This record gives sequence, structure tokens and C-alpha cells, in this order.
Amino acid sequence: MWMGDYPVLPAKVLSTGEELHSVIDANKETLLGKQCIDKFGGVLPFLPKILSVAKALPLQIHPNKELSEKLHRQNPEHFTDPNHKPEIAIALGPFEVFAGFKKTEDIRMVFEAVPTLEKYIPPQHNNHWNNETLKGLCRNILEASDESIRESQDALAKTEKAKLGSQAYILDLLPRLQEQYSKQDPGTLVALLTMNFLKLNKGDAIYVPADAPHAYLSGNIVECMARSNNVLNTGFCPPAERDSVALFSASLTFSPHNTQEVLLPAKKSNKGKNGKTEVYAPPMSEFDMLRTRLGMGEKEKIAAIMGPSVLFVTSGQGKMKANGDSFDVKEGYVYFVGQAVETEFEGQGSGQLEVWIAFAE
Repeated sequence: MWMGDYPVLPAKVLSTGEELHSVIDANKETLLGKQCIDKFGGVLPFLPKILSVAKALPLQIHPNKELSEKLHRQNPEHFTDPNHKPEIAIALGPFEVFAGFKKTEDIRMVFEAVPTLEKYIPPQHNNHWNNETLKGLCRNILEASDESIRESQDALAKTEKAKLGSQAYILDLLPRLQEQYSKQDPGTLVALLTMNFLKLNKGDAIYVPADAPHAYLSGNIVECMARSNNVLNTGFCPPAERDSVALFSASLTFSPHNTQEVLLPAKKSNKGKNGKTEVYAPPMSEFDMLRTRLGMGEKEKIAAIMGPSVLFVTSGQGKMKANGDSFDVKEGYVYFVGQAVETEFEGQGSGQLEVWIAFAE
């Protein structure tokens, strides 16, 4: 579910059916505010979503701003905007994800434990591994023949767990990914051999910068990103849907480079006046994400935000006050909130009210 003004799947006003980008375009100063317009232009600078992932989504990167501008000029139908797309994902329950690269020594250990995999190592890097080694290695896997990928997966499946040490979980995930796609999909080898695998719980979050490889495996999440839909896919998808391997490999970034660098911890937010609100603040300017949780009768006041917000509810029910009016809020409700509007929430009923607010200032 998309909840922004991006023209591919724009949110609509419930009462009129008017698309959000049309409403914003007609009321930019009032809804976005001068500060946001000067900084990001006359559009909502972020795109919040709810995703429910049942099988691995494509192995992908989102190109950086410079590359996005170039790709948009060359192929505007496929790369529909000139913007970058760093993003966050916050678990609404158990969530499994591949994101960023493992430590180089962990990657090298697996390749040394399974001799069949050595054919993917660039010859000039046999004795000295660095990030360029990983770029070449990923490219060689993604460009390999179906037969080569199948042989490598068969050899990996026969490897004793003891030889893989801390990476032995690979052998548990391998048949699961093969069942979802095939033994010929190169994304399986890239994800299992080179990328961090994380199992997150409700409230845990990750930050994925532009050019960082990732693939969501399972779970329900809140996702938010800079306003873009640009993507390069190279695995966990049919061959016809894969983008340029050379471009994907050349664009790879190596931060994050371990599991801890992927995580985005929540912190208490000074926007919540009653201490019931925390913030996920990625190292980017386009947005932050607030999370407010209230039991029955509990209240929270969110200070006026000097920019636009998209507010949505993932559990519970309650009331929201804004600009002197009262509104119902419950699971599945989504509101756009203009700049400089203070909001107040009260939890009602037996369940916990959980409200998310993506905003820019």
C-alpha cells in the first residue's frame, strides 16, 4: 500500500477521489510550507508504504541521485524520475531481510570452504580481498550460466555445516530460496554468500542507503523512502525482468558492511510532549518517522511539524484532534497532515493504538 503523491500509485482523498498530488499542487504553500518547498520543491519529498512480504522480493539496489538523473534522461519510461531512493524498513512483526554486505572475512571464509565457488573470484584478487573483489565477485555470479549457478548451489548444499561456522545458516535458507525461485537464480548465491541476513522483531528497523543491495524475504513492514521509484533488479526475478548486471555491479556501495551498520535504532522524540513517541531518523534529509503507542485512555500531543506529514494507523483505535476538530483513528486509517498543525491522540478500546507519522521539515 502506497501513501504518497507519487504519480504511479498516488493516494486519493476518500471523500472526493481526488489524487493527493493534485491537492498538494493547488495548495503548496498551505500544505507543504515555504521551508519544505525551498528545500525539496513543490512535492511530498517522501513515500511511505506498508508491505506484506510472503516470498523474497527482487535482489536490488536503488541508484544514487547522479545515476538516477542519467538513467532518467536515457530511459524515462523505465526510470520514471531523477531522484535517489534511500529507504527505511520497520518491522511490524517477525521480519527477514538481506541487506548490505557481510564482513569481508566472513564472505571469504565461505568461498574458501566451498572450492566450487572459487571460480567467481576475480583472478587478480585471489590473495587480497577488498571491496573491488566483491564487486567483481557479484558480477561474475550474476553473469554466470544457469548450469554454473545450479552446480554451485548443489555443491553448497552438500557442504558440512561445521565448515561454514557462523555462516552455517546458509544451508537452512538455501532450499527455501530454491523452492521460491529455482536453482538457476543467481540472486540466491549473491544474497546467501555476500549479504547480511537479519531476523528482526516488531519495532526493529533498518536503513538502506542508495546503491546498497537488499532483498526483503518475509514479514510485514512499514517502509518509507525518498520520493522515487527507481530500481535495478538482478535476482529473485525472471531473467526478462533483470536489469544490467554491469550497471548494478559498478554501482554497489559497501556501507553497510556488517549487520550492526544496517540497523536503525529508535530514539525518544521531542515531538511527543507526553513521552509516548519515538523517532526513526535515517541519515538523510527527506524524512523522519514517528511512532506513537497508546493504551486505553492514554494521550499524546505531537508538536506542530514545520512541513507535511502522512499519518497512518497499524493497530488499535482512538481519537485525533487537529485544528479544533476531532477525528476517528483506527487500524487502516491514513491522513495527510499539512504543515504547522499540532495533533493530539487518545487511545480507546482494549488494544494498543499504534500511529506512525512520516514527515519532512
